[in-house]
Amino acid sequence: MRLAKHLSSVFGLCATASAAFAQAPAAHEPGEVFRDCADCEELVVVPPGEYDMGSPDKPSEGPVHRVVIGKPFAIGRREVTFAEWDQCVAASACKYSPSDQGWGRGERPVINISWDDAQEFIAWLSKKTGQAYRLPSEAEWEYAARGGANSPYWWGKEVGTGRAKCEDCGGDGARQTVPTGSFRPNAFGLYDTAGNAAEWVQDCWNPTYRGAPRDGSAWTTGDCSLRVLRGGSFANKATYLRSAARFRYDHDVRYYANGFRVARDLK
Repeated sequence: MRLAKHLSSVFGLCATASAAFAQAPAAHEPGEVFRDCADCEELVVVPPGEYDMGSPDKPSEGPVHRVVIGKPFAIGRREVTFAEWDQCVAASACKYSPSDQGWGRGERPVINISWDDAQEFIAWLSKKTGQAYRLPSEAEWEYAARGGANSPYWWGKEVGTGRAKCEDCGGDGARQTVPTGSFRPNAFGLYDTAGNAAEWVQDCWNPTYRGAPRDGSAWTTGDCSLRVLRGGSFANKATYLRSAARFRYDHDVRYYANGFRVARDLK
């Protein structure tokens, strides 16, 4: 993969990131962490590059194809949390207040959210900040989730123990979410791209990648009554946490393992 030049600097930036972040500066560097307002989402700048999207493991994950991410973009450092979602509800911009299944709200990823619900949050955040927030495209999501790796998981070939939250990931055996950022981030500085909550992306569902965009953009044709989810969840086996794994739900379905993270373009 053509990311070797970026990764050493990204690792260094991630290791020295402070808990307090200033608002976005005029220029952005790969690995930079920023917010658009004091209580906004933490965003990470993902560098441009190219990678082989998909895998030969399942028909829906192929054919493997080269995707070029031509410019940097910003993506949520963590999955959107209940604390962040509840701000949107308090502002009367998000109509639905989802159940936390009795597990607690706060810094746990918001769940029981449909793709349609996520669009309300994104519209509110865009209006609040003056920035054009959106869901990441499926290609952007996989690129960011891999963090420069071409192995099944961003950390290697095997799921191992204690690296993510899933049914057979080891560690805490409770079948529920954990607070975001409970496991170490990938090389791009993103938390929980494997497990915890499955994440909606912008794309319509297509059963294979034949005809898929190769420029990192969202695939907006196909069966748009179904939308793609990535990353797997606490309720899934480890195979669903592979960086290439993908599945789908109806756009208006609320499910207790599904959440999302945000993205936006950089000016």
